[in-house]
Amino acid sequence: MKKVTFIIEMAKDGGFSCYTNEKFDNFALHGYGDSVSETKEDLLELYEEIKEMNKEQGIETPEIEFEFRYDIASFFEYFKMLNMSEVARMSGINESQMRRYRTRKINATQKTYDKIYNCIQTIGQELLAVKF
Repeated sequence: MKKVTFIIEMAKDGGFSCYTNEKFDNFALHGYGDSVSETKEDLLELYEEIKEMNKEQGIETPEIEFEFRYDIASFFEYFKMLNMSEVARMSGINESQMRRYRTRKINATQKTYDKIYNCIQTIGQELLAVKF
């Protein structure tokens, strides 16, 4: 099974797209939707359709393990349970700046992505340690 990374981004019109830079011999994979969930669903449906069409033509389709990367806007749309203001505070990012990243009015630098990523990793570790 081949691990393939897909990038999910919010477009300026508020829709979402999902794509990979990975090249396949006889097909391309991409997805579109009004939400991150719809976009992932569209991508997976396309993959299943391609597998079926290739099977009918006697073409082998590689098995794919899907990995997703998000821009800031798509991340907060998909993980709505996270409070964006609190993540901004914990990351050391100005809350109004974070809102501009979320609405794609401006793009974040790699340094900002790293701050958010580290914060999310910390939250994840803390959640894994929770006991009830």
